[in-house]
Amino acid sequence: MRFQFVAGEVAAGLRRNTTMVVAVVLVTFVSLTFVGAAALLQTQIGKLKDDWYDLVQVSVFLCPTGSMMPTCASGEATERQIDAVRDIIDTELADEVEAVYLETKADAYDAFTERYPNGYQGTQLTEDDMQASLRLELADPEQFAVVSDVLTGRDGVELVEDQRAVFEPLFRTLNVATLLAAGLAGVMLLAAVLLITTTIRLSAVSRRKETEIMRLVGASNLFVQLPFLLEGAIAAVTGALLACLGLWLAVRFLVTDWLERSVDWVAYVDSGDVLAVAPFLVLVAVALAAVSSVVTLNRYTRI
Repeated sequence: MRFQFVAGEVAAGLRRNTTMVVAVVLVTFVSLTFVGAAALLQTQIGKLKDDWYDLVQVSVFLCPTGSMMPTCASGEATERQIDAVRDIIDTELADEVEAVYLETKADAYDAFTERYPNGYQGTQLTEDDMQASLRLELADPEQFAVVSDVLTGRDGVELVEDQRAVFEPLFRTLNVATLLAAGLAGVMLLAAVLLITTTIRLSAVSRRKETEIMRLVGASNLFVQLPFLLEGAIAAVTGALLACLGLWLAVRFLVTDWLERSVDWVAYVDSGDVLAVAPFLVLVAVALAAVSSVVTLNRYTRI
């Protein structure tokens, strides 16, 4: 009996405030879409780092002829200097470096001609223009600073370069996009709270006679307030479910069906990642409705 009464009151409240309820659903949908997009962007950044950081190497560029670096004062790196650097890697950096590869000038030239068969920007280089280097695979890509500190300044070493720096601008851009999405989500969530509060207040004011009667017959605060709580929760959760559906469709058609087929060597977020984010979005929606409802109802329906 009580359940039927509460359900009837919820249905009546939703009918009376249809316009406001639709507004709550739409604002919640937009705000939680931004929240979900921010979460998926961070997931995408994590996938890219996991894949790309494991592939990049540390490049130890050996002294070429004519270098002005103090460590290259004797000219092009000699075999003795190269062996000395490799000995340092094998001893002092044994825990940090998994493998070492020597890329000779001939190897560098072959790679150059394969990438630029017609020359680079109209300039055709020769093998003598290339620079030999040692390519290091690290056990932990985050330990570049340790490797750089040990090898920088050694005789025969011109420069120690971390290839991860190539990807940092991309990651910074994605992080900025995440912050923008989170900022917009915060503004929209505030708008959602205000709309939910307004909707519940209007519903409570329009049903003051019913709540007065319920008070007179001894109904508890929870029983009086429960229909209003459920109205806000239904509207907010509906918006959250629409946000989850929108994110799933975006990932399914834009990422999986289009982007992944165009650029198939990158790990992308997928539908599973959206499903992982979905419970969080629903919980946020419930929390928004609960906070808005409690604040408003304590003023308008409390016994």
